[in-house]
Amino acid sequence: MSSISFSTAAVIPASTRPSTRLRLTTRGRAVLLAFASVPLAVGIAFAALSGGSAIASGADTAAVSVETVTVMPGDTLWSIATGVAPDADPRDVIGEISRMNLLRGGELQIGQTLAIPAQYVN
Repeated sequence: MSSISFSTAAVIPASTRPSTRLRLTTRGRAVLLAFASVPLAVGIAFAALSGGSAIASGADTAAVSVETVTVMPGDTLWSIATGVAPDADPRDVIGEISRMNLLRGGELQIGQTLAIPAQYVN
C-alpha cells in the first residue's frame, strides 16, 4: 500500500490570510461619492459663474450707446424710424432697431421699450 502525506506548513489559517478584495460599507460608499462629487460641483459652479461673461464679451461686438423709445398707441416701426432719424433711410433704421431689440416680424406692443442706436438720435 501506498501512503499519502500532506504538509501542514503551507496552510495559512483563514483568520490571518490577507484580504485581496476591497469591501466598501454603505457609509464608505457615501464618503467616496461625496469626495468624487466635490470636484464636479466646483467645476459646474465655475462654469456657471464665468460662462456668461464669455458670451457677452464676443470679439465681433462693439459697445453701442443707445437711446430708448416707448411704443405708443398707433406707433409702427416706420413711424418710429422716421421720427428718430428723419434724414436717414427708414429701412436702415428699422433694421438696426429690429436687430438691437430682437424683433421678429415687426410686431410692437403698446408700452414696449425699444432701444434706438445713438447714431440715429438727433
